[in-house]
Amino acid sequence: MPVIMNKLNSKERREFLKKSLATGVAVGGSLLWGSPEVLFAKVSASGAPDLVAVKNGEPDAMFNQAITMMGGMKKFVKKGQTVLVKPNISYARKPEIGATTNPLLVKSIVAHCFGAGAKKVYVFDNAASTSYGMAQKCYKKSGIEEAAKSAGALVAPGHDEKYYQKVTIPGAKSLVSTEVHELVLEADVFINVPILKNHHYTHQSIAMKNLMGVVWDRMKYHYSDLEQSIADFCLLKTPDLNIVDAYRVMWRFGPQGSTPENVALKKTLLISKDIVAVDAAASKVYGMEPGKVRHIQLGHDLNIGNMNLNELNIKRHVMGG
Repeated sequence: MPVIMNKLNSKERREFLKKSLATGVAVGGSLLWGSPEVLFAKVSASGAPDLVAVKNGEPDAMFNQAITMMGGMKKFVKKGQTVLVKPNISYARKPEIGATTNPLLVKSIVAHCFGAGAKKVYVFDNAASTSYGMAQKCYKKSGIEEAAKSAGALVAPGHDEKYYQKVTIPGAKSLVSTEVHELVLEADVFINVPILKNHHYTHQSIAMKNLMGVVWDRMKYHYSDLEQSIADFCLLKTPDLNIVDAYRVMWRFGPQGSTPENVALKKTLLISKDIVAVDAAASKVYGMEPGKVRHIQLGHDLNIGNMNLNELNIKRHVMGG
């Protein structure tokens, strides 16, 4: 039995084994839930891709490969434009915990934006705690502030309500109105960079859920219908590009995480303009059918994107292969 099982108490061990049987987890395997191979089973398609999947590299190297396969950053960012890059910086956790987006990936994205001719690149997130001190701790401990600034980005504040503007969402069923950070409304290009991880309410936190970090009152989602609200927001705004960090995947105790023992090293990166499709692909990497994640199904039903991966043009690449 692997080390991770030895660290569980008897109750946790029973729950883990129960979940293992239900999801087909190999307890002695190197990956706890699923396998990225589900996205690499076919020969890479030709033509412009709907989604690119890369594995077995470091976060920055995988992004370099993926954005090239997507046609290059100049396809998304034009000279003189302002770009907003939105990682997950919700918690004061080191990258090894898998709770926040990998800083190497953020740095590479910012560099590519400037390489494409961007005038300004902003990086921000509304941390789970809106106090200034906690927000600063999240920015620093995640390594993202240093990485973003070293690439030339402006790290914008998200902790003050004055930066948010009230908007209504046409067609929304739960999140009818909300307050959105001004950068989301004003930037020329919006790039969403979530990390794939476990979430105790929604099973997973990926690209659609990462957009909770651009609104002021995150708890408003929880007061009504959390997963409907996640889908509703996408009726207002979907990013121009979604880049999912699945390098380290937290498989339990999400979304904050606890120790590196709860993280599976999957070394995978996904990129797509379609926020529903990229969440569906990430769900497969995680080891769960997309239709079992309610907000992904809702996003598909609302025609925000397509969760049927067999209908998409997916390009695949294995680093070093």
